[in-house]
Amino acid sequence: MTSSVRSVSVLGSTGSIGCSTIDLLLAEPDRFQVRALVGGRNVALLAEQARALRAELAVINDESLLDELRTLLKGSGVQAAAGRRAVIEAAAMEADWTMAAITGAAGLEPTLAATRNGKAIALANKEALVSAGDVMLREVAAAKAELLPVDSEHNAIFQSLTGSAIGTVDKIILTASGGPFRCASLETMRAATPEHALKHPTWSMGAKITIDSASMANKGLEVIEAARLFGLGDSQIDVLVHPQSAVHGLVQFRDGSLIAQLGAPDMRVPIANTLAWPDRMQTNAPRLDLAALARLDFEAPDEQRFPALRLAREALRAGAASPTIFSAANEIAVEAFLARRIGFLGIPETIAHAMEVLGAPSLDTLDDVLHWDAEARRVATLFVSRDTVASMTAAEQLHA
Repeated sequence: MTSSVRSVSVLGSTGSIGCSTIDLLLAEPDRFQVRALVGGRNVALLAEQARALRAELAVINDESLLDELRTLLKGSGVQAAAGRRAVIEAAAMEADWTMAAITGAAGLEPTLAATRNGKAIALANKEALVSAGDVMLREVAAAKAELLPVDSEHNAIFQSLTGSAIGTVDKIILTASGGPFRCASLETMRAATPEHALKHPTWSMGAKITIDSASMANKGLEVIEAARLFGLGDSQIDVLVHPQSAVHGLVQFRDGSLIAQLGAPDMRVPIANTLAWPDRMQTNAPRLDLAALARLDFEAPDEQRFPALRLAREALRAGAASPTIFSAANEIAVEAFLARRIGFLGIPETIAHAMEVLGAPSLDTLDDVLHWDAEARRVATLFVSRDTVASMTAAEQLHA
């Protein structure tokens, strides 16, 4: 990195990506001036992070926790705020680099607010490009902001492009670990519990993204995101299952060259790449030992057992609000699965139902995005509720 101090904000600092970002900032505290940290409900962790990094502002999304946050920050010099408006105002604070890691549709407005500063946005919120792709890209272009992908797969493509023009690319390849059900039968997946689905073989992530990995909905979201990040069509984006999680992404150039990015499955690596961009910084991430690894396996994904990937491609081709509907319905389905209200295979069934009911309505503004996100959640919630009731015994229904 250059010697100048870089101002940074972290939106979603108490989540998995946020905590990895905080680790990197703490490793070189003199390199960074922390402007704002935004957390969800983990007020104790947010206060600890803000004190350690001497942040200017700490914001907790849950307004009921403001008094507790103020108490925890007393005497630190860190300002405290809470609530949705405060989150957006914190995101709008000028910073050289902003980590956008608030998950789900809740991250849309803060990410757009940060983008308008025209600085570097480290994008870990898939929904910003999946649900609000055209809206987000218009804002990026208008502000002349720099969009830096944090997802390990997209960051791998970003690195593998090595500055080459996208016109020199035949296709890109995103890799998937295959999750805990890579070799499982449909019968096994039908009977799977949240505990089974949360046992990811290689990555340590939050619950939502871990379930998305198990269903391969995350890879579907990544296909849509990649199309928008790199300006590619569906036919130029391949997916390969790679259980070792060593190769994160590959670029096939039109001259026949295939360039890949490899590394240990540790999110600090892609985060550090964006934090130091265009330079590189030291991390404590494990180094990949190819001799110990010994082999790299690849296989095509099975869209019969993992239909969420197929549904995502359908949403990408349909365009308009279809990706928004896919993403929102998936969020509702994952919540229902984690709450044991539907089975694991109910996740793609819920997505398919919402897509069939709502189609691909036009989408031009953030209000359109929020409207169709809400509609998809409504339709998916009704579908999940019916599925829940249908699976209950008569006695359970009587007492429901």
